[in-house]
Amino acid sequence: MGEIKASDSYKTLAKSSTGIYKELGSKFLSFAFPVSSQEEIKTILSNIKKDYFDARHHCYAYRLGLGGDLWRANDDGEPSSTAGKPILGQLLSHDLSDTLIVVVRYFGGTKLGVPGLIRAYRGAAADAINNSEVVEKIAVKNLILRFSYASIEPVMKLIKSFSADIKKQELDSDCLMVLNIRVSEYTLFLDSLKGVEGLSIENNT
Repeated sequence: MGEIKASDSYKTLAKSSTGIYKELGSKFLSFAFPVSSQEEIKTILSNIKKDYFDARHHCYAYRLGLGGDLWRANDDGEPSSTAGKPILGQLLSHDLSDTLIVVVRYFGGTKLGVPGLIRAYRGAAADAINNSEVVEKIAVKNLILRFSYASIEPVMKLIKSFSADIKKQELDSDCLMVLNIRVSEYTLFLDSLKGVEGLSIENNT
């Protein structure tokens, strides 16, 4: 029997890494990053373009979210589908999400042609992935709970039962808790909280 993948688990990179691919004088430097938002991606892309301002192309692809449903591939001036798509293909073949790969090209004077470009961008992206470590992560949702101190016992009991992660808490006559709960247990957790008197819930995702 093969291992059954949890509905709220996904693969990403443990850390940022680099790779390289060389062909006919052209150098393809690759950079892979674990990321969590489009804002973070914009910052990384901006920094790479500044650091490698003298490169001819800065091509990239990324996938975000539990199912990798938010994605983009960019050829940055290379012939259509010869750069971003092969980079995205590596993210798909390794089943990675919350991951950005940027490949910076320094032109070596000899054109590689469409097959050569596809091979180079794919190879550079693969090298960056191979130089990192693929890890499995659990997708969570963020919740804010507000309740009176009199209700703290049933709230804590449910938090322990569901192994929810307390990110922040303020315990007073009026209490506040910020929690992370597994996506697969989110609905059941909400249903269980309905029995707690005077509790209000805000979705903070």
